[in-house]
Amino acid sequence: MTITPQARSFDQAAAGYAANRPSYPPALFHAVEELAGRPLKGARVADVGAGTGLATALLHARGAHVIAVEPGPAMASQLRLRLPDVPLVLGDGNHLPLASGSLDLLTYAQAWHWTDPRKSVPEAVRVLRPGGTLALWWNDSDSTVPWTAGQDARLRRFFGAGAEEPDPMARFRGLPPELGFVHRQVSWTRNVPLDTHLANLASYSDFLVRGQDATRAFLAAERGLLTDVFPDKTVEERYVVSLAVAAP
Repeated sequence: MTITPQARSFDQAAAGYAANRPSYPPALFHAVEELAGRPLKGARVADVGAGTGLATALLHARGAHVIAVEPGPAMASQLRLRLPDVPLVLGDGNHLPLASGSLDLLTYAQAWHWTDPRKSVPEAVRVLRPGGTLALWWNDSDSTVPWTAGQDARLRRFFGAGAEEPDPMARFRGLPPELGFVHRQVSWTRNVPLDTHLANLASYSDFLVRGQDATRAFLAAERGLLTDVFPDKTVEERYVVSLAVAAP
């Protein structure tokens, strides 16, 4: 990945990221297998931008032979604590420290947007075996849920991103058209304590580069608003995973 200040910011919040970020539903991996035309069990996989290992752990649990690639030392340390038996290398998508033609599947869970496609596309083609598959996915809050739409609007105002609502297909625009990606979206839900929901927000890169005072003020206001919506302080978070799969 291109190591921007935002990308570097995750290292300072690695433990919170590991504890509070949402994972991924089984239906996502069923879709990966369907679109790739092969099971994950026994597949040689590299999970790039692996972070603390959220996707890596699930790929490993499905029987894939996974190697994690992560540029951040602190994030990599959290992954090592969680998955001591999974091979891990420091590196990024623009310069993969992997052998040519060595993989059945290359995955980017919430990580492709940190890469420079002028470099990451040739690298993906290089490390995949003939017939291998590139899978990219993003986990986004479902803005069709009213309370989520309200929070998303407040986040956009806070970060100066404008007032328009996010387009659920936006993740697919800008992907290299020559790779012939096919798309799938998967909805899922998790129920978490209010503190976990707020800690997940605090792990966003935009907050991490803003500083603690601004983050605390925003989250304190959100706590009050969400306590009205969820008086038992259990938040129902609904997500949409946008999946793009190609065989370069």
